[in-house]
Amino acid sequence: MREAQRMKFCMITTFYPPLNFGGDGIYVEALSRALVEHGHEVTVVHCADAYRLAAGRHAAVPAETDTNGIRVHRLDSPFGFLSPLLTQQSGRPLLKERSLAAILARGFDVINYHNISLVGGPAVLQLPAPGAIKLYTLHEHWLLCSTHIFWKNKQRACDRRQCFTCSIRSGTPPQLWRLTDLVARSVRHVDALIAPSEFTARLHREAGFAVPIVVNPHFARIAPEQQSDHPSGEPPSRLEAHPDRDRHFLYVGRLTASKGIEPLLTQFAAHPHLRLHVAGGGESYGPLVARFGHLPNIKFLGAIDAATLAAEYSGAIALILPSLAPETFGLAVVEAMAFGTPSVVRNAGGCREIIEESGAGFVFERFEELPALLGRLQEDPTLRDTLGARARAAYHARYNVERHLGEYLGLIERLGRARPQRALQ
Repeated sequence: MREAQRMKFCMITTFYPPLNFGGDGIYVEALSRALVEHGHEVTVVHCADAYRLAAGRHAAVPAETDTNGIRVHRLDSPFGFLSPLLTQQSGRPLLKERSLAAILARGFDVINYHNISLVGGPAVLQLPAPGAIKLYTLHEHWLLCSTHIFWKNKQRACDRRQCFTCSIRSGTPPQLWRLTDLVARSVRHVDALIAPSEFTARLHREAGFAVPIVVNPHFARIAPEQQSDHPSGEPPSRLEAHPDRDRHFLYVGRLTASKGIEPLLTQFAAHPHLRLHVAGGGESYGPLVARFGHLPNIKFLGAIDAATLAAEYSGAIALILPSLAPETFGLAVVEAMAFGTPSVVRNAGGCREIIEESGAGFVFERFEELPALLGRLQEDPTLRDTLGARARAAYHARYNVERHLGEYLGLIERLGRARPQRALQ
């Protein structure tokens, strides 16, 4: 299969911007845009009912924004939040099955499933899609864990499986279908699982899934090439973007307990010579602002747009990813890399691989290690420049959209060759 061949893609995901909370929807949008820019046709199917359920039943649903050539189909059941609740409990599309089946019958070349937890459950993988190559992208550990992220009892990273009691303590209705072989049977209908890190791939291989699992790291959706007017596309001087008096460290992500944001803020509260900008919202936003928002060295930015985020990446001494639960990847880390900004990450899942492979930062175990580590970065411009150069090089070599899309389309080509009876457009 050659890139010039026009193909029809269908992305199936629970959340999609602007009805979105995390990195999965952001990635789906970025991948879809890239495919459209390369001449392919993309349809995205997502669930407005699931968004209302997660955001609050009476939450306003924003109108569709510019779709950039992407066909977006919102599933909006007359039964409202009951639809995703039934899917969560049964593992099946149920009230959405007819709509999904009608869409999948349109003759797609590739179906890419993403976060399917509330849009159809594992059984959505079994719906007929004649002739289509089926991919499943592992944004989280949902196939293995009902909390999605191995966050046990809403308190700590999972150390051993106690799934039933964990579900109850986490406020997640227990899913009895997880005691059956529904997940294994459904995954057999997929041609390949795509993992963003070796860590995530290994976890799913150890689970015994009988389909190929390939690694294709995610890419930075924000890059200086998109923000800079310089012909070289290089990021602007970081001293230009943020004067020395405003040099700071940066956190980007959801403000939730599993992300380690509270112990991170505690360290900064105890070390006022270190400055931190916090970008993102979430259920912990209000309590954290109330507790730490008065401190002069901590600035809460809330949810910010891409241009503001680009300026934050460009101006930061380093990004900090302090996750307590194991991450499948570290999207903010590779976005920071695009701007020549190193990262300091906690040893939790796939984000460690990014630092080890690039040498563009540090990995820590205990939060007590941070003050000395961050102090080194703040006081040593040579160290910052060395790590920043490695970050930018890693972005060019491994974490840009061209490389990601090349591997993605290459996987589809290999799977297509293995099914010679299938004629792609």
